[in-house]
Amino acid sequence: MTEQANRAISLSLRVGELLLASGEATENVTGAMRAILRTYGLRHVETDVNLSAITLSHVPDDGRPAVTAERRVRRRQPDYDRLVALQALVSEITRRKLPVGMAQERLRGVNRRPAVYPGWLVVAGLASVSSSAAVLNGGGLAVAGAAFVATVLGDRTGVWLARRGVAEFFQLAVAALIGTLIAVLMIWREMPVPASAVVVGAVVALLPGRPLVACVQDGIAGEYVTATARLTEVVFIVAAVVSGIGAMLALAVKMGVPITVDDTPTAPLSLAVPQVAGALGLGLTFAVALRVPPRHLLAGGLGGGLVWICYVLAIRWDLPKVMAAMLAAAVIGLLGNAWARRVRVPPMVFVIPAIGPLLPGSALYRGMLKLSLGDLSAGMRSLVEALSIALGIGTGVILGAEALRAVRRREGVRRIRPASRSTRGY
Repeated sequence: MTEQANRAISLSLRVGELLLASGEATENVTGAMRAILRTYGLRHVETDVNLSAITLSHVPDDGRPAVTAERRVRRRQPDYDRLVALQALVSEITRRKLPVGMAQERLRGVNRRPAVYPGWLVVAGLASVSSSAAVLNGGGLAVAGAAFVATVLGDRTGVWLARRGVAEFFQLAVAALIGTLIAVLMIWREMPVPASAVVVGAVVALLPGRPLVACVQDGIAGEYVTATARLTEVVFIVAAVVSGIGAMLALAVKMGVPITVDDTPTAPLSLAVPQVAGALGLGLTFAVALRVPPRHLLAGGLGGGLVWICYVLAIRWDLPKVMAAMLAAAVIGLLGNAWARRVRVPPMVFVIPAIGPLLPGSALYRGMLKLSLGDLSAGMRSLVEALSIALGIGTGVILGAEALRAVRRREGVRRIRPASRSTRGY
């Protein structure tokens, strides 16, 4: 194994690690790594990408010793600004065949680049996601402000717990509990506002929209091990959020706070200004929280408004909520992927912020409230509905991407995707 080959393997592994840590799907990570290795003349290479580790094996056909290397992904933090920069670097490596040393230096620059937004703005963006979701679900300025405060308190408490080594499961549970606590206090004080919209807003900021889409994408692409791991991650995140909501609601009911199912907010299926503005704001602020580059923020906001309009129209056509969410997600998946090809950035930069208005925060809260009030059957139905909507969103996003792939011209396609090989199920 030559020195250049070893450096190319190291470069490919490091790029794959950063792509996966920044939120990219397994199929795209594998494709980028293989493209880099082909550029430097390494053909007989196998890659194995899962949620926490990347393994690469090179078996030369001339009798030289085989080489196997691995990198662990120890921290996964969505950073779409870095994701865009990494995709641009991979494209430049494959088009211009940069020398390995120069490519490694450029990669170090990408890894060390300053954050696109200051930390306080990212926190404010996440809290504004809650405020926008509260407005979308019928809350006014007071409810939006309460949702903002609840999310900031939950986020800062989670950071405080993280610094003391507390597991992320409990960080999320505490954040959901704080949002529910503020809503319970508003109901207890009999404030004349839809206080439960605070919970829905806080929940939407915690729901795993990005891992959910990546989970479905990996499953459809045939990456079943990684898809299973991502699904497990999604289940634990949802379980943490549900635990926080359920614990606070059970305590409130036991203490006699007059909480009823009538307190449950439901987003008005309307194209009125408050709902459309809430959807636009949700997409825009979600993009800030995911560190989308400033030049692409507007597309994220417009995507949130578009997906809400498609969802409302689908409901008016008498489609079930799950089918309506899937259809709206498919539209944004198709358009998001088409626009991403045009501007040469990963599709997730546009798609993930846009699906925010569809995330089933209301159904989750309604299910936990019914369970807390003793209506087990209705509570479980609401939780199953929330899970079905979530899976429908993920499926719709990938359906839109696959529809675009089916109709585009095949020029330049050099290999068959593993996901497209027909096995007939066996």
